[in-house]
Amino acid sequence: MRGMTNTLTIGERIAWYRRRRGMSQEVLAGLVERTVDWLSKVENDRIPLDRLSVIKTVAEALDVSLGDLLAEPSLVDWTPDSGHQTVPALRDALLDYRRIALFDRGGPAVEAPPVEQLTRDVADLWEAYQASRFGYVTARLPWLLARAHATAEQRPDQPACQQLLALSYQLAAVQLTKLGEAELAWIAADRGLVAAQHSDDLAVTGSLARSVVHALLSVGKYAEAVRLTGDTADLLRPDLATPTPEITSVYGTLFLAGAMAAARAEDRATTRTFLAEADTVAGQLGRDANHLWTAFGPTNVDIHRVATAGELGDIQVAIDLGPRVDTTALPMERRARHALEVARAYSLWNRLDDALTTLLDAERLAPEQVRYHYLGRQLTLTWLRRSRGKPSTALLALARRLHVQT
Repeated sequence: MRGMTNTLTIGERIAWYRRRRGMSQEVLAGLVERTVDWLSKVENDRIPLDRLSVIKTVAEALDVSLGDLLAEPSLVDWTPDSGHQTVPALRDALLDYRRIALFDRGGPAVEAPPVEQLTRDVADLWEAYQASRFGYVTARLPWLLARAHATAEQRPDQPACQQLLALSYQLAAVQLTKLGEAELAWIAADRGLVAAQHSDDLAVTGSLARSVVHALLSVGKYAEAVRLTGDTADLLRPDLATPTPEITSVYGTLFLAGAMAAARAEDRATTRTFLAEADTVAGQLGRDANHLWTAFGPTNVDIHRVATAGELGDIQVAIDLGPRVDTTALPMERRARHALEVARAYSLWNRLDDALTTLLDAERLAPEQVRYHYLGRQLTLTWLRRSRGKPSTALLALARRLHVQT
């Protein structure tokens, strides 16, 4: 299905899979405990369906993945940054059996760079990710993983090498999550967590556990993600007695990921608890920072207040707070992701001009991020369907750039 349903909204995709299953609207509506009228309006784009908790419920009833209804993963474009080798090359690197512990010394000969050089390589790609240069990062991750493995195998007694290997896998996990490659992201996060545990660095271990939380989120395992948040917090909490900026940032960011999981599980109490804990930790840190590429601080907490409000359907909260959050000091990835949430809130509030302007601003900041996030594509398709008469030139041009024009 990759790329074949980019011109369908989520509602249209639900109708497509329902008919594929030979299921009537009455049957599907009953399975998700909704009315036939509601389902009919969803399938005909008269009700926007953008809350992942609801989409997940429908996906389970249709026996499809969450990604199937979100049209994920999407095809990664060839660009001067990416070249002509993207996700398939990264998949090959992750699925190389020689990377399994039993065979981890049987891979092809790869130059093992000095730790100092590998540190610079890891930092370069993390910075590119935070700049939303997704094609650049995806194309270079197989090379980075091979070099990180070679260095870790050559210097097994140096914890720093395992730390760098773990952070390389974490980068693969977060990048693949952005591209909708949920299963591959899970493999990368799992491999990274194993390396992190060998590094004896609790901050890196906590950071990798957070990536596992995100991997669980991407496949709709919200309750499991909430539990992992709590378990990891228990592991990190003793170190908060004498915290480093890294452990503080990882601990706080963990609760932001957990808050998203709780919101998608429609657990308001846990969402509030996790956000409050993150807010307290951000206050202790005292400012926005980027330790271990967390972009953690008070502003990221506010970003997640808006995002969780959107997931819970509290659009008034998202509208009131979202446009007032000043994200200019944060990495581009965070700024663009917040703009997507604000555009969603404006759209649900029927302020379509503001929604389109916000999405276009986000695209100017981070075109690849808007292109690969389901919200960017689905908002654009929804606006096309709701246009009375010919859509605006700006909307049509955006749809062409996102490859969703019908």
